[in-house]
Amino acid sequence: MATVADRRFLTPPQIAERFGVSADKVLAWIHSGELRAVNVAEQLGGQRPRWRVSIADLLAFEERRAAVPPPARMQRRKQPAEVIEFF
Repeated sequence: MATVADRRFLTPPQIAERFGVSADKVLAWIHSGELRAVNVAEQLGGQRPRWRVSIADLLAFEERRAAVPPPARMQRRKQPAEVIEFF
């Protein structure tokens, strides 16, 4: 039975399913520092890491990777016909 604390964290396979990528890709994001995670293994260094990602860290990750529309292009002002530009 899952406790309330378990529901606030997601495992790499759960995140992978959410984004439609492999669990290895999620682990790569964790190892590169793009996605913040906590190792909940009982012994650090002796066991395989058991990564958990908080909902808040996952939302921050999604926000950083969100598509941003490009800035509006500035248009040049038209010069009067009697002005000659030299470049």
